[in-house]
Amino acid sequence: MKIAVIGGGPAGMMAAIAASDTADVTLFEKNEKLGKKLYISGKGRCNLTNNCSVEEFFANVATNPKFLYGAINKFSPADTVRFCERHGLPLKTERGNRVFPASDKASDVTKMLTAALAQQGVKVQLNCPIKSVECSKTGFLLTTITDILSYDRVILATGGVSYSATGSTGDGYVFARKLGHEIVPVKPALCRILCKNTKPLEGLSLKNVVVKAERQGVTLDGEFGEMVFADVGLGGPAVLTLSSRLNKIDLTNAYIGIDLKPALDKDKLDARIVRDFSRKMNKDFVNSLDELLPERLIKAVAAQSGIAFEKKVNQITAAERARLVSAVKDLRFELTGLDDAEYGIVTSGGVDVKQINPSTMESKLTRGLYFAGEVMDVDGYTGGFNIQIALSTGYVAGNSAKRE
Repeated sequence: MKIAVIGGGPAGMMAAIAASDTADVTLFEKNEKLGKKLYISGKGRCNLTNNCSVEEFFANVATNPKFLYGAINKFSPADTVRFCERHGLPLKTERGNRVFPASDKASDVTKMLTAALAQQGVKVQLNCPIKSVECSKTGFLLTTITDILSYDRVILATGGVSYSATGSTGDGYVFARKLGHEIVPVKPALCRILCKNTKPLEGLSLKNVVVKAERQGVTLDGEFGEMVFADVGLGGPAVLTLSSRLNKIDLTNAYIGIDLKPALDKDKLDARIVRDFSRKMNKDFVNSLDELLPERLIKAVAAQSGIAFEKKVNQITAAERARLVSAVKDLRFELTGLDDAEYGIVTSGGVDVKQINPSTMESKLTRGLYFAGEVMDVDGYTGGFNIQIALSTGYVAGNSAKRE
């Protein structure tokens, strides 16, 4: 049996490895090397999985977690760890159960997978973009720049549209659509949230805050954790996670609110401010908040409170103090949208999983066609979950495709 795997990312490489013990497998990659997106993952360190339970894993899948039940149970985070160590890649687990190569080099993950491909006898065709995939009487015809090739089975592992410079340009959507599949519109996931007036705060990081999307005072969704201000909006772990849920809701007339002191309710925060003010009675208001807030945030919070910067602390009324409490608990920025899908860490959307068998990753419409990884409408939060999804679905697709 001849199997073609299109796409040399983690999903495609794992699919080819899984299929190759009983099949003749060729892996096609448009780039000059395999795993190009892996090289930049985890800031060049490659957070390749999360050392958590299967149950915890599903809580970190943003889109279509039920579809992934079978795949994650067949090739779990623990299986990924065993696979890597069996193939000579030492690993380490860091905060949040994030698993990295012990060397902190993403390139070592690609080297390990490339060596496994060679060991399994997989033929790898680099610099070989596929132009079309069509059904034939006996299987499939793949058109390259120079040839038309015949295969019994095809596994599409072409990724999404994020970081197109790494080769993720949506080719798989074109192939799948021509073979009858519906494509869920693609959206950015794990991306920045774009807001107005954040430029003066660019680079400021905050820990233990709640970032909320709100409309008319009602919270649409929120996330606790770390964030950082960017020139055009907000980034950081809490923001990235929140973005993967906000991309599923209407954000018209929404704004971002940041609770800078989530551990304190309004009464306790007010009491804290009263204590601070009692020691700074003769100071200007804008100079009285240095113990409460980071220096760079003071003017933004003071401006939202509506209290004159130069007003003496001993002249501030209870009503004004209540406005200050509200500003600290809900520092607002006008939300203009989410970053472009090109700049999301992963792509949300893709081949509709309703048309894919979750037990095998085979198309329900075209026999012998399989899918793996980000080309499908599945995505997870940060922490190694997306690469694990790629490896698990690749493993299932490869094992299913090789069976007669």
